[in-house]
Amino acid sequence: MIKAILVFNNHGKPRLSKFYQYFDESLQQQIIKETFQLVSKRDDNVCNFLEGGSLIGGSDYKLIYRHYATLYFVFCVDSSESELGILDLIQVFVETLDKCFENVCELDLIFHADAVHHILSELVMGGMVLQTNMNDIMARIEEQNKIVKQEAGISAAPARAVSAVKSMNIPQQIKDIKLPDLPQADLV
Repeated sequence: MIKAILVFNNHGKPRLSKFYQYFDESLQQQIIKETFQLVSKRDDNVCNFLEGGSLIGGSDYKLIYRHYATLYFVFCVDSSESELGILDLIQVFVETLDKCFENVCELDLIFHADAVHHILSELVMGGMVLQTNMNDIMARIEEQNKIVKQEAGISAAPARAVSAVKSMNIPQQIKDIKLPDLPQADLV
């Protein structure tokens, strides 16, 4: 089972943290710091697996990570997970992010945190791997994007209706009826 998924930059600043086991916030911060110290001091030419830190579970857990440019993607897993399977999962996660954001970078993780969490929830839920097929993941994300666009159109419909009524070619007496202004929906 996956215990935590952490993404941090080369300076140890967390860009994504998802814990599948409860830890209070101060312990989560300590785990992130300890994990960064364990992973960042390793050479790039060594194995991408190491024993978990003392705070996350010690030798019963493994840290499996990949270092891409300025970001570390770290999965903390128990002994029931395959190291190579988790490395493949990290690769799928990064490639999916890359497809969604076109050359994903650290800023994408900062400014689109909700989308990143949505992508992650398509891969892993409750510490269990749900999906590893990138095409299926992308199809779910595209469906979600269509729903968001439809909802944006629906929320703006009342304002467009009032505007249309005000601009219709109707007698002046009817035009003089005061229609309330509706709040404008922010279309993002």
